[in-house]
Amino acid sequence: MVVEFAGGLLARSLALVADAGHMLTDAAALALAWAAVHISSRPADAKRSFGYQRLRVLATFVNGCALLFIVAWISFEAIERLLNPVAVNAQMILWIGSIGLAVNLVVYAMLSRGDSHDMNVSAATLHVLGDLLGSAAAIIAALVILWTGWLPIDPLLSLVVCALIVKSAVSLVSRSAHILMEGSPEWLDQDELRRTLEQRIPAIRDVHHVHTWSVGPHETLLTMHALVSAEADHAVVLRETKAVLAERYGITHATIQIEVEDCVDKGCGEQPQRVARS
Repeated sequence: MVVEFAGGLLARSLALVADAGHMLTDAAALALAWAAVHISSRPADAKRSFGYQRLRVLATFVNGCALLFIVAWISFEAIERLLNPVAVNAQMILWIGSIGLAVNLVVYAMLSRGDSHDMNVSAATLHVLGDLLGSAAAIIAALVILWTGWLPIDPLLSLVVCALIVKSAVSLVSRSAHILMEGSPEWLDQDELRRTLEQRIPAIRDVHHVHTWSVGPHETLLTMHALVSAEADHAVVLRETKAVLAERYGITHATIQIEVEDCVDKGCGEQPQRVARS
């Protein structure tokens, strides 16, 4: 990062300076991701009864937002440079960009061996991928300038790197924000879940007040009401319901309210648009 920043100033290369700025936030992003992984492994306690898993999601959200700010800054600087081209030292850009590319390839390979389904790891990997692309863009820009002398290639390739990063960054922010807002998991169809329980467990007459949310990237929690027939064995219904939830949906933490008469809670017959929890 320090070498790229100093070299970018000396060579007057936006691609190198932008990549160095990206690396600065990436150092913080990787530190945040590492801390989140370690802290989230702590067991639940009296203050955090669900544990610390959501810290991974929070780290993902922060890293995704940081990426978007970086993209906006690089894009602004690139447009300024396109309007007012500046002579650059292409040879210096080539050497420094090559060193940056080698380092980023090693870090990217290390992160790629991590859990690809973990949003926190994905966010950290995306930061490094952005650096890798930035270094590659700097090398290409240097070669084009050396061969043709065409200066706009430096900011143009910076914009290309931004375009490659922004879609994934938006996706990470959107997914992590959905979990932080306690939205239902995107893979879970609540209507299908209700039908499955009503069909597979004969004693259940109706399933309502279904609320699902995620504590972290992997664990889904559920609360629901089950209206059962008067002669139903409540213990058996609970056991069978939890078995179906675990087997079919992977939900192992469920709170189920058994009802024999009509539900007295407000809005039982409706599936709310949002989850309200006290």
